[in-house]
Amino acid sequence: MGCNGCSVDQNGQPKGCKSNGSCLNGGCNKLNTFDWLSRMDLNDPEAFDIVEVSFKNGSRKSFYRNTGFSKAITGDLVVVESSTGYDVGEVCLSGELVRLQMKKKKFTEDKVIHSIIRIANERDIEKLKDARSLEKKTMIKARVIARTLDLSMKIGDVEYQGDKRKATFFYTADGRVDFRELIRHYAKEFKVKIEMRQIGTRQESARIGGIGSCGRELCCSTWLTDFKSVSTTAARYQNLAINQAKLSGQCGRLKCCLNYELDTYLEALEEFPENAETLQTTIGRASLVKTDIFKKLMYYAYQNEIGRGKMYILDLEKVKGIQEMNAKGEKPHSLEGLNVMVEVAQEDVIDFEDVTGAIELPISKKSKSRRRNRRKKDNRSRSGSPRNSNQKNTGKSGGRQNNKSKDGNDKQGGGNNQGKSNNNNRNRKRNNNPNRNKKNNRGPKK
Repeated sequence: MGCNGCSVDQNGQPKGCKSNGSCLNGGCNKLNTFDWLSRMDLNDPEAFDIVEVSFKNGSRKSFYRNTGFSKAITGDLVVVESSTGYDVGEVCLSGELVRLQMKKKKFTEDKVIHSIIRIANERDIEKLKDARSLEKKTMIKARVIARTLDLSMKIGDVEYQGDKRKATFFYTADGRVDFRELIRHYAKEFKVKIEMRQIGTRQESARIGGIGSCGRELCCSTWLTDFKSVSTTAARYQNLAINQAKLSGQCGRLKCCLNYELDTYLEALEEFPENAETLQTTIGRASLVKTDIFKKLMYYAYQNEIGRGKMYILDLEKVKGIQEMNAKGEKPHSLEGLNVMVEVAQEDVIDFEDVTGAIELPISKKSKSRRRNRRKKDNRSRSGSPRNSNQKNTGKSGGRQNNKSKDGNDKQGGGNNQGKSNNNNRNRKRNNNPNRNKKNNRGPKK
């Protein structure tokens, strides 16, 4: 954390000022320059009268003249002039460092028109907080309006002026956008002066901020000011896989950090031999698989019918020697004797226990139970339910026993005849039922 006045709690975690105060070095802002002269108790008789003021935590900065009666120093919240009203910002840089900053940004002293009015009071700070609280709601409404007008643009950020008279809309688009109708809707909805400003995707991520894949804050929102072009050749020189998802940042473009170590890789690659993709031997042709740039090793393998064979590790001197032999028309027998064994430090070796055959994973019981249930259901559907089959068998056996009874009573036979007559009466009633006839006369099924 850049703040020294925020201190830490009992667990050692930084408390943070939470935008309640101003830091001496401006560590809470983005893209700040460390003002080391502000910590020294030195009075400059000919002080530079221009200061750098940041707005919205450093997302926008500009230069203003520091009049003598304002007495503003680094870290003060000040009220500055603007083309429409006034704005509230923080002095992030003062003194001779401002002159160097203006030279870096090619900003001459003649372009500095506005100046500091006074140091901000409590009323100015409250009004600034109210303006910041409206920005998120305004951005959501602005995106909805732009979508209803079918404009191919994206509203990335909204910034209100300190006096809430003006709102600047930062948007990204592939080309030119005719937003004249959009400004009318915005002015009618928000009732402020509207300014549209087109920015790139990298400028948008710098304004919004975030955490990169490395775990640190984005470079474009902390210190990187000039954006250089990044190509996939930088990834190829560093032996990185061309994976667009992993090589792209939050802005959707290639990561700027691909250029950081590119010079070191290019210097190391100068020692590697050229046109060393294949080496000719009497056994066959060995092709280059990969290179270890900093260890200065090259990995070769023979291509068989099955696929790639054994891997051979060669240093640069042996590869150059084989190239010289191939240029003369000579070929070594194989790469077996030229293989370099890579020594691994004992500290880096981690002993793993071989559990092959010692641990057996239990077979999932759910799959078996499901198969058994399916088989049971199939058997029931084919042969019918077992309960109904038992009842039918018992009925048949009972009838046979009654017929083969020793006494041969006619009551049992009469009982059976009565059961048959009752069934016949039921069938007649069903046939005479009009509702049943209607259902049967519906016609053929389609």
